[in-house]
Amino acid sequence: MGDIGGEARETHWLDEGQQRSWRGLVLGSQLLFDRLDDDLRRHHGLSLVEFEILVRLSERGGHLRMAQLADSLAHSRSRVTHTIRRMEKAELVERADSPDDGRGVVAIMTERGRLLLENVAPTHVNGVRDYIVDLATPEDFEALGRVMNAVADHLIAGHPEMEMR
Repeated sequence: MGDIGGEARETHWLDEGQQRSWRGLVLGSQLLFDRLDDDLRRHHGLSLVEFEILVRLSERGGHLRMAQLADSLAHSRSRVTHTIRRMEKAELVERADSPDDGRGVVAIMTERGRLLLENVAPTHVNGVRDYIVDLATPEDFEALGRVMNAVADHLIAGHPEMEMR
């Protein structure tokens, strides 16, 4: 009996093809994210998580509340706080009290962070192309996107506190 979300139910085992696909997803995802992270670290001294933080800040006009930043990355607030501290030391971001209510904390991308993002983005995009986009047909890549968006929507709906903002 499986017990997901408090519901006891009969286990519907994966068939051989589903198991092969699942294992391919797990291994491929891990290798993909490890390689993208390694490329950024090796060429720019920046982790994939730090890059994603700079991207999120850039997409939001250079600033975002820490809680929203954590939610947008699906990371714990403590992990994001730790990463932001490291990025502050490198002068890529700074933190300030929220101008809206003074209670929240806002992460702000510095000029140095913006310049680094512009320099790093081609490495990341080329990696994404080389390691996944160009290996799949456009139809398969679109299908992958639909599946992963459905997964994200389903998991977020089950945990509204994780809603991406």
